[in-house]
Amino acid sequence: MYSIYLFFLWFHLPVVTLQGSAQGTTWLVMYVDPQQRNFQGAIDTTLLEFDRCLSIYRRDSELSLFNRSAASWEFQSPYFYPVLKKSAEVYAATNGAFDPTIMPLTAAYRAGKKTGSPWWEKADSLLQYVGFSQISFDESSVHKSKEQVRLDFDGIAQGYSVDVLAALLERNGIRDYMVEIGGEVRCKGLKNGKAWTIGIDNPLHPGQKEATVQLLNRAATTAGNYRDHYEQQGKTLTHIINPLTGFSSPSALKSVTVFAADAITADGYDTAFMVMGLEATKRFLAKHTELDALLIYTAENGELRVFMTRGIKPFVIGLDGLAD
Repeated sequence: MYSIYLFFLWFHLPVVTLQGSAQGTTWLVMYVDPQQRNFQGAIDTTLLEFDRCLSIYRRDSELSLFNRSAASWEFQSPYFYPVLKKSAEVYAATNGAFDPTIMPLTAAYRAGKKTGSPWWEKADSLLQYVGFSQISFDESSVHKSKEQVRLDFDGIAQGYSVDVLAALLERNGIRDYMVEIGGEVRCKGLKNGKAWTIGIDNPLHPGQKEATVQLLNRAATTAGNYRDHYEQQGKTLTHIINPLTGFSSPSALKSVTVFAADAITADGYDTAFMVMGLEATKRFLAKHTELDALLIYTAENGELRVFMTRGIKPFVIGLDGLAD
């Protein structure tokens, strides 16, 4: 009877909820802890250290210093090497659809959006500095073949920061938690005996939930062009740029949610899939069953449709009449 009582108490402990701001967005951490410990300070410190390493918006970050360097850089924090290693893995698997050396192009996009200048006219000349083959690295340092080569980890770093916070919780013995930063999520265990749930936005109506997904011991990240885009000279320009062509443009694929064992993997692939498009992504997923995905796209008649891999279908609530 005593053990049953303890079991009942465990699944009805108050959930600790912490939240804050970082990386230009918000974060939310929820976990079950018999001691009701507060890790707010440790989380804030970790996220600050993470930004000091990988932020492209801080001129004093380790990544910004590397981007302004002539050739080689010795790692100063524990975060640079893991994100480079995962980037190389996703780059190779997607034949370059994900490529963090895209920084010259994304910087031109951001400048064009801010000033109204036709940044795409520079794409051809900037492509000579894009290509992950121009980067070499080991566990202690990274080297670039041309001084103008720069790295932009915006397509993968936020997912990695979720994993970093998850590791912090696990080091402290937390086994039931949800970590969310800017919509990128990783869950483990249960919340009051039930699976954690996340919402997926309708890309045509941001802020309106299209579906709910039960997430058990997995991460989920979403990429889409429905929030960051603008019109210029009759063109619709989007922030996810094809590193092979140098251009960004809308497609039938509106958003991609990838489910993987960790958030860094999911985050890298969701960016790549937006570049690859609907059909190429379907073919890729058929061969890589370790990944699951939910793809929201517009059909030829303009209606919203959804493609889901077999592994995630049982956990999705909603989407009645929209799924293939």
